[in-house]
Amino acid sequence: MTKILVTGALGQIGSELTTKLIEVYGKDNVIATDIKNPKDNHLDVTYRKLDVTDIETWSDLIKSNEITEVYHLAAMLSATAAKYPLKGWELNTAPLLGLLNMANDLGIEKIFWPSSIAVYGRDAVKDFTPQGSRKNPQSLYGIAKVSGEGFCELYNKEYDVDVRSIRYPGLISWKTLPGGGTTDYAVDIYYKALEEGYYSCFLSEDTELPMMYMDDAVRATIELMQAPKENISVHSAYNIHGTAFTPKQIAQEIKKHISNFEIEYNPDYRQRIADSWPHSINDDVANRDWGWKAEYDLEKMTKVMLEKLSDKLKKPYK
Repeated sequence: MTKILVTGALGQIGSELTTKLIEVYGKDNVIATDIKNPKDNHLDVTYRKLDVTDIETWSDLIKSNEITEVYHLAAMLSATAAKYPLKGWELNTAPLLGLLNMANDLGIEKIFWPSSIAVYGRDAVKDFTPQGSRKNPQSLYGIAKVSGEGFCELYNKEYDVDVRSIRYPGLISWKTLPGGGTTDYAVDIYYKALEEGYYSCFLSEDTELPMMYMDDAVRATIELMQAPKENISVHSAYNIHGTAFTPKQIAQEIKKHISNFEIEYNPDYRQRIADSWPHSINDDVANRDWGWKAEYDLEKMTKVMLEKLSDKLKKPYK
């Protein structure tokens, strides 16, 4: 029987992924963990407060619940890690290494760990960046992700740990607020469009970045974890692609629905991080190995985001 433990379960990805895992595997087979207090838990599932830097407590939790799969999502995102580099490095590297070390001893059959497009630096191919493009990140977050990919590849090769990973692009959701990433503008802009009709963007108007609607990201994660082991050829992390756009393009799409929406551009320290990332991603390898294909483009995503947020915020726009 599959028994799943999720770390970072109350975060932007974790909240929606955990909900889907409950739907697929049943709530008796999923345990959600996060560093937040139990009173903050909004998930209908067993919840345990967990600091993933405490490897001993984490190990005991896995052992006592006979966990077979771990989705390790706890992390500090790019913009926050840039402000707190030592904390960012510790959280984004040490727990993963600890988990990989204890995987075989604890009978963990599969591990999922999220990587990011942040692994690519200025000298990577910018347009439709291929799976094997050079990784030379310009941010601490990206450096930590490159290290993590190396850990995953090493432990699969040397110790046969079945660890799987995706290089997530910027993720967009109406259900949860963003958590300190450089691509957060692409969530916040929808809120501001509905609430204020105006948005001040911290990136320049022509900064093109890869993005993905959260439903696609959650589906990609579960499809990867359910794929037969023999189909998996990449144990660092798979490229996946959803869509790609600039702040100007997303603003233009919003204006099709909210005609008086206005935007201005005031780039800050996050511009430097964004400038080092790809414009779009080539995901041919993921498509070949486990049939990955995105469903949401900018037009479809914008329509859903505005409809859902309008209901959520009680802000009609039509």
